[in-house]
Amino acid sequence: MIIFLVRYLVKARVQNGKSSALLNAINQKTLGRGSIAGDEYQHNMQQARLNNDGVATWVETCFCDPPLAEERPYWETYFDLLKITDAHSRRNCRHENGTEPWACCDCDCTRRLEEKLSREGSSFL
Repeated sequence: MIIFLVRYLVKARVQNGKSSALLNAINQKTLGRGSIAGDEYQHNMQQARLNNDGVATWVETCFCDPPLAEERPYWETYFDLLKITDAHSRRNCRHENGTEPWACCDCDCTRRLEEKLSREGSSFL
């Protein structure tokens, strides 16, 4: 069995009329309820950045193939997912190259990207 564990850069726009429902789900901590990803949704929204065009961007750790297969239905309740790309070169990934299984859980491979994002736009919340 092959396990995919990759960090993705996600770009999404809140769907028209869904802002209040999304904010309520975040505040009530119900965003992603029922998903095996657990509190990852809350973490993603805390880290997400909003640009001037209204596009939210965040880095998400995902265990799915295809990317965000588990998370997609939860995100698509509120967002139009615009772009999902690798946030880090897979050839340098310790999980992908077999050096350290499940390395993405506590890895800092996207630290520089996340630091750059934290200086762009404004906090999504």
